[in-house]
Amino acid sequence: MQEADIRFLENSFKKYYFNHFDQIKVPDRTSEREFGYQKFSSGMIRHIPIKDDKELHLLLMQNVPSDVYCSNAYYTFPNLPMNEKDWKEADLIFDIDSKDLNLQCRVDHTVSICNECNEVSKNSLQCIRCNSTKLEKKSLPCKNCIDASKTEVLKLSEVLINDLAIDQENIQVCFSGNEGFHVYVYNSQFQQTSSRERSELVDYISLRGAIPETFGMKKFKQDRAFFPSFNEMGWRGRFAKQVFGSKSKRSKIITELLANGYPSFQKMLDGVSENIGIKIDSNVTMDIHRIFRLPGSINSKSGLVKIQCNNLAKFDPYIEASFLSDDSVEILANCPIEFKLKNKKFGPYNNEKITIPTFAAVYMICKKLARIA
Repeated sequence: MQEADIRFLENSFKKYYFNHFDQIKVPDRTSEREFGYQKFSSGMIRHIPIKDDKELHLLLMQNVPSDVYCSNAYYTFPNLPMNEKDWKEADLIFDIDSKDLNLQCRVDHTVSICNECNEVSKNSLQCIRCNSTKLEKKSLPCKNCIDASKTEVLKLSEVLINDLAIDQENIQVCFSGNEGFHVYVYNSQFQQTSSRERSELVDYISLRGAIPETFGMKKFKQDRAFFPSFNEMGWRGRFAKQVFGSKSKRSKIITELLANGYPSFQKMLDGVSENIGIKIDSNVTMDIHRIFRLPGSINSKSGLVKIQCNNLAKFDPYIEASFLSDDSVEILANCPIEFKLKNKKFGPYNNEKITIPTFAAVYMICKKLARIA
C-alpha cells in the first residue's frame, strides 16, 4: 500500500475513533483482558493492559490502529508473556464467515489481484495481463452472503439455547466488519473448558464425525425402533425433519435406509451433516488465548465497523456498519464489480479517476481495488 493511501486511511480511521467512541464496546472485566492492535505499517502489538474507557480512547487516538483486538480470555496478569499470564477462563466465541459456506454467488463478486503486475480482474485462475498464477483473491460480499451467514447464526443460537442450555441473554451477535458474524457466549458452564473440550463442542455443533448408530442405524441386529422421531430434541430431531421430510414418509424411508445398508447410510449421513451442521471456524472457538477484533472498531479489510446486531433479521451491514464520512475524495479505481454502501451503488470502474465519498473510497482501498489519485 502506498504512503498516500496509508495516510488517507489513518486520517479516516482517526476521525471515526474521535467522533464515534461511543460505538466502542469495552468488555466487562476489562482489566483482566489482554488488548492488542496493528498499524498499517507495522505488525501486531499485544499483551497490552487496559483499565477503562479513557485508556482505550487514548490508545486509539495516539496510535491510530488499522485493527484493534481484545482477548476472550481472562488473566491475572494480562500484560505478561503468554506463559506467565495465569489464565483463568475464556468466553466462547464462534466465527461464521460467508467464505466458508461454499455459496455459488461468491464467484460473481470475487476479484483476482496479480501479485506480479497488480492487474485486477474478475475471479480468474491466472492474470489476464502477464499470465501469472500468483493471485490474491478479494471478495465484495453480497446480500446473499450476509443472509446465508445470518441463517447459520440462527442455527447456532438454536443449538446453544436448546441443546446446551445457554441463556439467550448471554448470547451476543456482532457483524465482523467484513464477511460474517461473531457470536459471543458469556457466563456459561463452558467458561473454564480447555481447548480440547472446546474442540469436542465444535464437533457437536458442526455435526462433525457423526456415526450412524446415533441415528438408529446399526451394522447388526437392525431395529426400526432406534430411528429418531420428529418430536425428539437435538440432532436426532433435526435429522428426522431433514431426512424424513414428514411424519407420513418416516416409515417408508426407514425401510429404504435399512435395505440400502450401513455404508450407504454413512454416506447419506455425511451429506446430511454438511446440510444441517453449523459451519463455524473450529480454530477460532478452540483457541483460548486468541485476541479478537474489538466490537466498535474498524475492520481494515473493509473499512466497515464490527458492530453488535440487536435485530439480526433487519440488520444491513452495508448501511449500519458504514460510519466513515461522506466527504468527497479523488481516487484511481480499478474495481470490476459493482457494490453498494449506504444505499448508493458504486462501480464497476476500469482504471478510472473518480470522485466519491470517503466511506466508499476506504472500502475499495482496503480491498486493494483503488488508491488515492
